[in-house]
Amino acid sequence: MEQAQEVPFYTEEDFGKTELLPSYRVDLRNPQNEELDAFINANVVADWSQLTWKQIGKPYEVRTVAKSKQEWERDHGEMTVKTSWEFFNRSFHEWFVKDVPGALADSKKELRKHLARFHWHEVKEALGETVRLSFWNYVHRVQDGVWDPRGKRALFEGLDLNKPRILFLGAAEGYEAMQLHAMYPEGEIVMVDYDDFCRTDRFGHFPDRYPFLGMNSRTGLPRVWHKNQMNIHYEVDDIRNLPFGKEFDVVLSVGLLEHFPDEFKAEALDWHRKFLKPGGYAIMTTPRLQWKSKLFYTVMADVMNHTYRELMDIRQMGLYVYEGGFEILRHGYIKAHNGIVARPR
Repeated sequence: MEQAQEVPFYTEEDFGKTELLPSYRVDLRNPQNEELDAFINANVVADWSQLTWKQIGKPYEVRTVAKSKQEWERDHGEMTVKTSWEFFNRSFHEWFVKDVPGALADSKKELRKHLARFHWHEVKEALGETVRLSFWNYVHRVQDGVWDPRGKRALFEGLDLNKPRILFLGAAEGYEAMQLHAMYPEGEIVMVDYDDFCRTDRFGHFPDRYPFLGMNSRTGLPRVWHKNQMNIHYEVDDIRNLPFGKEFDVVLSVGLLEHFPDEFKAEALDWHRKFLKPGGYAIMTTPRLQWKSKLFYTVMADVMNHTYRELMDIRQMGLYVYEGGFEILRHGYIKAHNGIVARPR
């Protein structure tokens, strides 16, 4: 039997390349961080202490609910937050590992078959799947708007960090912490999620070949990093139970704050302060309030909408962070996310 050829990892020889693979995009353009998809320093608020909720209004709440959540709750009653998160993780992960072009071709074939037989219920289901696959293909593979490596690198640029310890709250597959580690190498990442599926599958099956553009600390030159070259520990626990003190240079969260109604936001923000060394950075993102995001959470409702979720503009996100006791050093947005770099006041 002929042995399968081992696919090589990416190296510095691949600088400048961008490549569409079946389930994601590789982007090794601009290794010097020039001409990045810019982190827009919005500077829309000069003095956060003068901003009020009356001026800006509250975030937009996503109310469309996944069918699987509705069906489960009909039999069992209201989902707990942990169960909702578990449903979301498994649903979302299925899309990250899809051969999207292959699945899209199969879906279109099914759609044509049902159209020919006038099976209208099946037509509706096949059409919905085709639309979702087409949308996911555009958002995640073509535009790379979920991982968004160039935007995330722009958000993380210019920090005063040397071999940092990074704590990632609600880490899921851990993408952003690995990108941050690549840019400021030789430190340590501690990823935290209370769903073990995130450790075993979302992080565990994150592609080893995926290349992160970062730096070689010894030469000061750009370098390609991979997951297996990083110092990563994964903790499966409720954030409220973590035993750490103020020992991290960065506390990071991506798409965490918007899952908490207002009565719990102060507690969620306190987690970002609780584990920071003096002078450390809290870095947070939330999905942007824009028509593209509303469309995404409508089309992808059965994949995404198992948990409480809001869409915010940068002023709304920033006011939560400021009221949570932080000095906002930088605020702005990238493709699909607001981004804030802050320190405790």
